[in-house]
Amino acid sequence: MAITEDELTPRIEQLETRLMHQEATLDELTRTLLAQEQLVRKQGEVIRRLEMLIQRLSPADTASAADNTPPPHY
Repeated sequence: MAITEDELTPRIEQLETRLMHQEATLDELTRTLLAQEQLVRKQGEVIRRLEMLIQRLSPADTASAADNTPPPHY
């Protein structure tokens, strides 16, 4: 059974429509992925800055071992 041109045209149009939707979805996914990548980079920078801040504050804030002894009532 041979497929006629009248039968092929709607099928081709349907495939073209599906391809168009897939391309749009792929573009949207790409934009979302890029936005998430930027967010992860920013979060990484914030974490690095916080780590540096904690490292700078920690030595000055730590007391000597003698200061950390529990009070007599323990």
